[in-house]
Amino acid sequence: MLRYADVAGALAGLLWQRYGIGVEDVIATAPIPGSYWGAPEAGLIGTRVFASGETPVHSVLHEACHLICMDGQRRAVLHTDAGGTHAEEDAVCYLQIVLAGYVSGVGRERMLCDMDAWGYTFRLGSAGAWFENDADDARHWLLEHGLLRADGTPTWMLRP
Repeated sequence: MLRYADVAGALAGLLWQRYGIGVEDVIATAPIPGSYWGAPEAGLIGTRVFASGETPVHSVLHEACHLICMDGQRRAVLHTDAGGTHAEEDAVCYLQIVLAGYVSGVGRERMLCDMDAWGYTFRLGSAGAWFENDADDARHWLLEHGLLRADGTPTWMLRP
């Protein structure tokens, strides 16, 4: 599984430059602030994602996508639990796959494999099958909230 240390510069740069989301490095032996699942999974506080070098890349992207997909009111008080609806959670998963294609050293295929290895569950049995054949509702949610363009590219904006 690809770890944050493997692509830290590219991933943190993309999130900061495109969305204004900061990624805070955490010492590997320390607890990760705002982590819902506990170390090594990424944490969320405000507009910051917290990760150690051992944090899986899919976790950093997933938590960052929660920040992107939630509204500004929830983002302003965010600490640990992103909350949201089932539809928003699906949109988060979809967007993390899309964004992985923009991170040097990651890519969509690697993201799909790592999501499967971690244990994301989808009706069709794999992240790839879901993304290609069963994620129209997630894609529509992202389009409706102005986070994805009709051609499938990100708008590079946070949900207001």
